[in-house]
Amino acid sequence: MLEKKRMVKKIKGKDAKKKILRKKVCKFTPEEIETIDYKDINRLRYFVTERGKIIPSRISGASAHSQRHLVRQIKRARQIALLPFVAE
Repeated sequence: MLEKKRMVKKIKGKDAKKKILRKKVCKFTPEEIETIDYKDINRLRYFVTERGKIIPSRISGASAHSQRHLVRQIKRARQIALLPFVAE
């Protein structure tokens, strides 16, 4: 089973507060999604900003393998005009 690990980051200074950081979990591994398809636009939109930029894996939490495959599928969807290159 997956254990929830918490990391505590201490900030020095006047406003000393504890910041709890959670480890990001890949969106595709727990759901057991085998393939990321360029035709599944609703799922791909989650990984693209309003401006049309691809969200990096450190923010989205996708694993390196999933992120590479995701970027490939987003670019493929852009080529056939399912996703926009930039916002209007």
